[in-house]
Amino acid sequence: MKNLLKLVTLAVFALTIVACGTKKETQPVDNTPTNTGPTAEQLAAQRAAEEARRAAAAEASRIQALLDSTTVYFGYDQDVLDSEYTEMLRLHAERMVAEGRNVTLEGHADERGTPEYNLALGERRAKAVAQLLRTFGVADSQIEVVSFGEESPAVMGHDDSAWAKNRRVELNYK
Repeated sequence: MKNLLKLVTLAVFALTIVACGTKKETQPVDNTPTNTGPTAEQLAAQRAAEEARRAAAAEASRIQALLDSTTVYFGYDQDVLDSEYTEMLRLHAERMVAEGRNVTLEGHADERGTPEYNLALGERRAKAVAQLLRTFGVADSQIEVVSFGEESPAVMGHDDSAWAKNRRVELNYK
């Protein structure tokens, strides 16, 4: 029994040593996020870039629409440019200067007034547009002024809506 007791003690001691001697395997701590998708900052940057792209496209579209517009309208018996046409004419002037293009400014009037008066009014309107183009850097040699008075209406009719469309200057590039 003494031997049995020694043997049991020895076995317990051996198990204790073996148990203490084995290391428990631990997983290394990984502080990197498990989500491999974009961060909040990256998403915000992507949204900002997309918004900037949309804004640039909208601005380019707006500018192209202004360049596609080649008619300036005037009030009744007026030869003073409305401020709404300033940016449009500035863009046309920049194009003319950059590309060396020439333009004929055709002044028109509605049917009211004498033919002589309407020819003079159409000319004053075309000269007002020419003056603004010169202000934006267009050379005199690039501009030709012509007046048609009431002779070339854009819209046939004898009412305010027709007359409003006929009081104009048209930019015709050569």
